Amino acid sequence: GKHWTVNEVRALIRIWSDKNIQQQLEGTVRNKRIFEQVAARLQKFGIDRDWKQCRTKYKNLKHEYKSVKSAQDSGSARKSMKFFKELDTILGHSTMEQASKSHN
Repeated sequence: GKHWTVNEVRALIRIWSDKNIQQQLEGTVRNKRIFEQVAARLQKFGIDRDWKQCRTKYKNLKHEYKSVKSAQDSGSARKSMKFFKELDTILGHSTMEQASKSHN
């Protein structure tokens, strides 16, 4: 598909940072309906993306975030990504909880 612009990704992250959306995403695997909502919200910003594109971008960002995060945890802080700070505010808390659970 069409390459995501910085503004589009920002808008996606802004919607994703909505607590309501986060709770829905954490609580389900079949998330087509949630991403349809996300796509509808993007539309309001004048961004034309379908739910599949939103879900794919979400998954890619999440994956990239996790690999950067684990690289940093293992001490190689050179690895970075564009929206790390924004994603860390959303994902940082949940990955911390999982990390502490797996250590026990």
